[in-house]
Amino acid sequence: MTGGIGLDAIRALPKAELHLHVEGTLEPQLAFALAQRNGVALPFASVEDLRARYDFTDLQSFLDLYYACMAVLRTRKDFADLAAAYLARAHADGVRHVEMFFDPQVHLGNGIDVDTVIDGLRDALDDARVRYGMTGGLILCFVRDLPVDSARAVLESVAHRAGDLIGVGLDSAEVGYPPHLFAEVYARAAELGLRRVAHAGEEGPAAYVTESLDVLGVERIDHGIRCLEDPALVERLARERIPLTVCPLSNVRLRAVDAIEAHPIRALLDAGVVATVNSDDPAYFGGYVGDNYAALALTDAEAVLLARNSIEASFASDARKAELLAALEAATR
Repeated sequence: MTGGIGLDAIRALPKAELHLHVEGTLEPQLAFALAQRNGVALPFASVEDLRARYDFTDLQSFLDLYYACMAVLRTRKDFADLAAAYLARAHADGVRHVEMFFDPQVHLGNGIDVDTVIDGLRDALDDARVRYGMTGGLILCFVRDLPVDSARAVLESVAHRAGDLIGVGLDSAEVGYPPHLFAEVYARAAELGLRRVAHAGEEGPAAYVTESLDVLGVERIDHGIRCLEDPALVERLARERIPLTVCPLSNVRLRAVDAIEAHPIRALLDAGVVATVNSDDPAYFGGYVGDNYAALALTDAEAVLLARNSIEASFASDARKAELLAALEAATR
């Protein structure tokens, strides 16, 4: 696509980012720096060799590389440095509130205690509040292609730290792992007072979106673009104001959408769905949130609508939402 609102104008719009895997912000240079710091051998010859492997054929080909790189994250400082690098980029893109996903089961598999992960990420978020005035928090994601008992165990292991989290999510390979498998885990999360979201309708069918809503009780759908295959579902999403956290560049890189020109974001907006734009795993998919807005060649009005949707769809307090919406209005006068 060509034309549309420019990147500088996009960055001037206060916005929230709601679909961001912090491990997916691990740039090759930082991966090698952390590998050297921690004495971890990466199976890549160089930064350039690693970057050259970012030609994914599907979600699984991405996940294989993604998990290999996560092995360099070992200490509280590693997680703080990772998140701090992302937060600086996000702030430059106009992000004023962020709800950051993390995958504790993978880190546990690498021998890293969950408290180490949470503490490091919280350090970076606390610093960003002071440094940039950013707000936000953490969403613990369950890896859906690992055993459900593993998800249940990790949730219980952080029950005493529920106050340090915003909510829970469900990510990784979607096909063959329907949402209902995690019904009991999500019910427990609700008992702990955690908000609930889930990846659905990216590579999986529209029925997974419906199941996430009806069985898991989620308040927001991550991706969700295949909802367009079910007109009744689209009407429901619009009527009930259930947000979708859409990731355009990710959808293209993982072949969920053929090309950015064919991305269904406008069809969602035209249907009245509360769609938002996010970066997913930006180090791997060719751009942070500003790049995702820019790639869509949006009109000024579309960009403002998407920024407004991101704020309204967030789990920020009502007072913080009002503050951010006022800042958005001031930026567009």
